[in-house]
Amino acid sequence: MRLLFTALACLFSVSVFGQQTLNDSLLVDGIYRHFITYIPSTYQQSQATPLVFNFHGRTSSAQAQMWYGDFRNIADTANFILVHPQGLLDNTGVTHWNIGQSTVDDIGFINALYQYVLSNYNIDIEKVYSTGMSNGGNFSYLLACSMSDKFAAIASVTGSMWPHLIQVTCNPSHPTPVLEIHGTSDLIVPYNSALDAIEYWRNYNNCDLNPITTSIPDINTEDNSVVEHIVYDNGDNGVTTELFKITNGGHTWPGTNFPNGVTNYDINASLEIWKFFSKYDINGTVNEVSSITNHNINKQVVKRIDALGREVNHTTNQILFYIYDDGSVEKKFIVE
Repeated sequence: MRLLFTALACLFSVSVFGQQTLNDSLLVDGIYRHFITYIPSTYQQSQATPLVFNFHGRTSSAQAQMWYGDFRNIADTANFILVHPQGLLDNTGVTHWNIGQSTVDDIGFINALYQYVLSNYNIDIEKVYSTGMSNGGNFSYLLACSMSDKFAAIASVTGSMWPHLIQVTCNPSHPTPVLEIHGTSDLIVPYNSALDAIEYWRNYNNCDLNPITTSIPDINTEDNSVVEHIVYDNGDNGVTTELFKITNGGHTWPGTNFPNGVTNYDINASLEIWKFFSKYDINGTVNEVSSITNHNINKQVVKRIDALGREVNHTTNQILFYIYDDGSVEKKFIVE
């Protein structure tokens, strides 16, 4: 594969909330591949920083996903870099990520993009993660199979694994924490197909066969949906395989500010994904003893956010996400 890193970093640069958003391009095999990088204001070149890839769905775009499945507010406090890659057109003329349905070399693109980001920023290579919506979630599963040596964990929203990936081509190199968020009324990617992906990773990770299931409080009774958190625990290296089951949920990103169809607001998918990612590096569970010690001695709350991602001051009788200065997140429900 021929690769040229191009100096197009400033085709488009704006400041959002004091942070930096860059529209960049790479020339990969003669094709300019585009992506949007979000750098939080807390980023320091002297400090190794986690990296999250956020992939759009079929027919969508990097720009749309940056807003629809928005992690920027979380990145600002948790201090991680976000990259939103742009897919190419398939043979029907719509944007996509190739999981076996076209000839586009998207794995080659992400390999090149990974190297580009590492060459320009101080990245903690043990804390690189992938997430995405729909086809972007499918592609995150493919990365867990094909670029396992680079990704610590993946999360999918309304995505799944194609049968050929499960049966033939998935070849991970380490136990991989996997989170799926999926609605039972999804008409684009059926809920049962997501269960096949969960079963694969539960077995590969050697997790418990019987899950721990927790009902999430129905704090928004007008969204026509409820949530269960299903956790297959005790996997190798301490990893888990997890599912948020959105009963009656559609093909949507829970907690988004841009609802389209039945969208759940009892959870915020972006917050849940970062909470999941932050528990792991590529070797498995992050040292929990150290985290607890830091929490008791040094941790300070920097922001409280509700399920819609809004900063709030009233802290009782609602689910809130407490974001700390070390980047960790806790969910709390305080009854007055």
